[in-house]
Amino acid sequence: QVQVVESGGGLVQPGGSLRLSCAASGSIVSINDMGWYRQGPGKERELVALINSIGRTRYADSVKGRFLLSRVNANSTVYLQMNSLKAEDTAVYYCYAAVVGRGYSRLSDYWGQGTQVTVSS
Repeated sequence: QVQVVESGGGLVQPGGSLRLSCAASGSIVSINDMGWYRQGPGKERELVALINSIGRTRYADSVKGRFLLSRVNANSTVYLQMNSLKAEDTAVYYCYAAVVGRGYSRLSDYWGQGTQVTVSS
């Protein structure tokens, strides 16, 4: 009914950049927050960045000043521009969307399948 699909992961050198993209589609009435979480090896999933429906953003302290989250296409698509990447940024990155789907009257959480980001020399 609702699909959240990410792309853009890969292998980069320390100090390099990547851009992740995520699109929500399907039987959607409205979308509120969208953003990115990540889970590194041996770690729990953590918030990376979140953007609400009017463009207000929130970033983890570890990525402030390096990552930029934006939202386009009538708020159905988000991009995460990742600059000055570090080895500790290595993780599976998951797109998140809070969605009101057709037949529902409240927000539900949806997750993408994950995309691997590896930062290594």
